[in-house]
Amino acid sequence: MDNFQMPERVAKLPRDEKGRPVPWFVAWPDGKPDFRCVDAPKIYIAYRDQLCWICGEKLGKFLAFPIGPMCALNHIASEPPSHKDCAIYAAMACPFLATPKMHRRERDLPEGITDPPGLTLRRNPGVVLIWITNSFQPLAVPRSNGGLPGLLFQVGDPIMVLWFCEGRPATRQEVLQSIDSGLPLLREAAEQAPEPQENLAALERQYERTLQLIPT
Repeated sequence: MDNFQMPERVAKLPRDEKGRPVPWFVAWPDGKPDFRCVDAPKIYIAYRDQLCWICGEKLGKFLAFPIGPMCALNHIASEPPSHKDCAIYAAMACPFLATPKMHRRERDLPEGITDPPGLTLRRNPGVVLIWITNSFQPLAVPRSNGGLPGLLFQVGDPIMVLWFCEGRPATRQEVLQSIDSGLPLLREAAEQAPEPQENLAALERQYERTLQLIPT
């Protein structure tokens, strides 16, 4: 993938003041793109109209979900699917996805920004997984603040998985390190939920299943 080029669909996107393409999902508060913020209504628009989350154009047969290693355990994504080439480009070029030590800036976020539904792990996992499938299902998830339900996505069985770290294919060690560093957070959440023993047993099964998907 050394010669992987920007997809034409991404090249057609509007640019910010630094000349960077602005993904379709990015919010534009005060007329300027804020890469940290999702234009929330587009989650429903992308799902309803089968649009790529990154470029905004019509999706094809193959659906690619850029997700973190922890999402590989439960097959849940917080964002709609993208084209395969758009997702690969994001994994290679997006500063947050391609830079393991980068942290999301929380200062001066626009008003009204809310966290996605479900359990959110506030960390940069260092590794991103492109989960490619033919199917997915929407999941309406209640929010802890009592607001309108959020939308998550249960991804179908993978046709292909691609692991990236620092904008290049990830090694097995890098993937294992990322997964193992996030497991304590999931175990803690499982222990605090109802029926903790069942939750922990399910988590262990998910972990073993995910090990079959990592690079050899």
